[in-house]
Amino acid sequence: MKKILVTGKNSYIGNKLKNWLGKYPEKYNIETISLRDDGWKSKSFANYDVVFHAAGMAHVKETRNNNDLYFSVNRDLAYEVAKKAKNEGVGQFIFLSSMSVYGIENGVIDNNTHIEPNTAYGQSKIQAESLINKLQNNGFQVVTLRPPMVYGEGCKGNYPKLSKMAVKFPVFPNIENKRSMIFIDNLSAFIQELIDNQSKGLYFPQNEEYVNVSKMVRLISEVHGKPIILTKLFNPLLRLLKTSTMNKVFGSLIYDKNISNSIDQVSFSETIKRTENK
Repeated sequence: MKKILVTGKNSYIGNKLKNWLGKYPEKYNIETISLRDDGWKSKSFANYDVVFHAAGMAHVKETRNNNDLYFSVNRDLAYEVAKKAKNEGVGQFIFLSSMSVYGIENGVIDNNTHIEPNTAYGQSKIQAESLINKLQNNGFQVVTLRPPMVYGEGCKGNYPKLSKMAVKFPVFPNIENKRSMIFIDNLSAFIQELIDNQSKGLYFPQNEEYVNVSKMVRLISEVHGKPIILTKLFNPLLRLLKTSTMNKVFGSLIYDKNISNSIDQVSFSETIKRTENK
């Protein structure tokens, strides 16, 4: 039986992983721990096979006042947890990083794409990666995950905003874009594989299919019994509004399939039904 410690009691991904692995009580013993105070420092990690570090700061608007907090939480705290795990004999450390380390909002990410984060979130994540990877040796395997947008029931970020629009508005722009995304159950199944195989290295998990946002909104509306009309009438205006928010919704940003780890545990239409709890 594998003993797994998940950091971040309020982590969406961490708690979903716990629920996923909880379906196999004969294979996994999984616990969560909060890092909000220094209590974790006195807890022994010695009996754990895996530490999944999901604790972090995200979905908080960056300001001059909280810039340092991103680095103290996403970089410094992550490194301290990794050092403790290594020193106390944990065999595998899984670090949850992000697609944000590339600092781009449009395009294709492949082996030649430069790391140029343009936010404190992205910068703190890549700096944490660098520090943690230096700890790796034969007895301490480090896994780094750089998932794209993660969605599922109860998720945060852009998906809930799109869901509200799909239910509220009768029309929506018809844009031909592609986005790398990953459904939470697909991600949990992939992490389960990494644990079972005692893997190490850098991974780019994503759904088997790239997602077209307009088609996704239509699926959401259909799940709720509120069909929506997709129109190209707004497209010229959207091309002029090249804001960060517009890029995140209507731009194309994908991982090249030559570097990614595609997972099709659940079909795309089924992921929407599950996310909308229908």
